[in-house]
Amino acid sequence: MNAKKTVAIQSPAKINLGLDIAERLEDGYHIVRMVMQTLDLCDTVTVSLREDADGTKGPVTIVCPGSRLPVDARNLAYRAAQLLIDDFDIGYGIDIVLRKRIPVAAGLAGGSGNAAAVLKAVNELCALGLSPQELRARGKKLGADVPYCLMQGTALAEGIGEQLTPLPDLTKGCVLLCKPMVRVSTRWAYEAWDEVKDQLHPDIDGLAACLREDAAPQERLIKAASYCANSFEPVIFPRFPIVRQMKETMLKLGAVAAVMSGSGPTVFGIFPDEERMSDAAVRMHRVYPNAFVAETHVRQKQKQDRDG
Repeated sequence: MNAKKTVAIQSPAKINLGLDIAERLEDGYHIVRMVMQTLDLCDTVTVSLREDADGTKGPVTIVCPGSRLPVDARNLAYRAAQLLIDDFDIGYGIDIVLRKRIPVAAGLAGGSGNAAAVLKAVNELCALGLSPQELRARGKKLGADVPYCLMQGTALAEGIGEQLTPLPDLTKGCVLLCKPMVRVSTRWAYEAWDEVKDQLHPDIDGLAACLREDAAPQERLIKAASYCANSFEPVIFPRFPIVRQMKETMLKLGAVAAVMSGSGPTVFGIFPDEERMSDAAVRMHRVYPNAFVAETHVRQKQKQDRDG
């Protein structure tokens, strides 16, 4: 075992610059095509090994200060630790501390990112030697966004979300985010989408092509903005009108694109310059206190990039 007994990992949020739902599979999952982007908004996930794995604490414990998140098997971070314990017969307890900054149930993959961080941490602490591909294969068992959260950066995600193709990183783009005080069930959103007759199908290929162009990051993001869209919006807007209102407000304030992330309810806006972004943030915050600005986050340049 590695001599190191504690490791802390930053777990960034993500947004979907584009999200297209293609079809429903027999197992209930849906084929999707998405362009994903991590942000500099991060949770901190601290993982420690404990000698008394068979003691009264149990094999996995989670503490999440200031949050009402479940700290049992309903939490993806818990399930990530338990998955590796089961696969490798790890004889140590695993203690996890989640310090949350990413809004919960927001369409920003906070839970998936926490699970990815735990997989990385346990792999390091227990010297399991799992490759990036092997980690992502295990992440897929936990949730469709976990493989992407293991890779981070800018990427095209296909299949159920596990087939990943890196795209050129957006290094300096800022986005304005706003999360309404509503909860959207991802399962309900997919079921409702299945019933929609006039389904929205964004041009994911066009979006990816813009991001591959040889131009400055902000220029690429602005050009790509016209392709940014989300198949879930026609489903979510009628049920949660405030999400539509947030989108419309951002557009009125000068956003070149305003899109819901994931199955919602968070909306993000892309602005042509920092001045208009700052002005919009102030104006949005007066009406929606949960409005805030975040910067795009670059994928860590490690061996895992070469490993795919």
